[in-house]
Amino acid sequence: MKAVVQTGYGSADVLELREIDKPVASDDDVLVRVHAASLAAGDYFGMRGVPFPSRMYIGFPRPKKDYVVGADLAGRVEAVGKNVTRFQPGDEVFGECSRACAEYVCAQEDKLVQKPHNLTFEQAAAVPTSALTALHALRDQGKVKPGQKVLINGASGGVGTFAVQIAKSLGAEVTGVCSARNVDTTRSIGADHVIDYTQEDFTRSESRYDLILDNVASHSFAEYRRVLNPGGTHIPSSGHGGMGYIFRAFLLSLFVRQQGRPFVSTPNRDDLITLKELVESGRVTPVIDRTYPLRETAEAFRYLDEGHAQGKVIIAVERGE
Repeated sequence: MKAVVQTGYGSADVLELREIDKPVASDDDVLVRVHAASLAAGDYFGMRGVPFPSRMYIGFPRPKKDYVVGADLAGRVEAVGKNVTRFQPGDEVFGECSRACAEYVCAQEDKLVQKPHNLTFEQAAAVPTSALTALHALRDQGKVKPGQKVLINGASGGVGTFAVQIAKSLGAEVTGVCSARNVDTTRSIGADHVIDYTQEDFTRSESRYDLILDNVASHSFAEYRRVLNPGGTHIPSSGHGGMGYIFRAFLLSLFVRQQGRPFVSTPNRDDLITLKELVESGRVTPVIDRTYPLRETAEAFRYLDEGHAQGKVIIAVERGE
């Protein structure tokens, strides 16, 4: 089968379309014929090999043999292991697993759920990692309640577009921060207020927020606290600040009440079902910037590297590429 393999660490030049062995489902796995995958920040950082701990999973000093990129997918079940009870061949599914940028992939049963009936495969592939990160940040870490004022810094990105909609579904009054080119999109997905960061620095305004979800690490922790209510919280949700940013956030969280801790969003079946229900009810809709064929995955990473993607970047997997 064809798959996009990472041969080293660095720019998108380390990604190659190769012919590798088709995986075989173990007793507890589901073999999925991939129709679409999506790229997340973790894929980008994994390609770069930073933060450095990512290499402990991908491989050190170089990626493991035939290491396939991608973690989000949507497709049809091809085969199931003998212990799998929730799926059967032909089921349309979406979820999270490693090695998603390939024609076939094996996934754990509890990392997949039935695809939302109102989404295409490309739209469904956009959901898992980014929407789960937003859900876990807002519902679990931030404990957002109806009527609270929530600011999403980086509202037009992969996590941000889901965060705006999920915060609204939780009953919050939402302010989105983005560039001028993304103002209309951010408003169209439900933001009550939109700030163009090229024209206004929200950390110097008179507005105050109960929660700030920070997807871009564009301000200091002190600047974020300046616009928080006394009981408010700043939730860091970005690898862009590097390990130093993550460590400082963790250290401050031990002493500063308004500083939330960095968190790891772990995919699970119950929360994927929650997202499926939000999508099918119309409260959450994926925002897709561009779609690339599997053979142009490296080009998709180059576009992602520019840092201006509006929503998600999708990889469409066609047979016989």
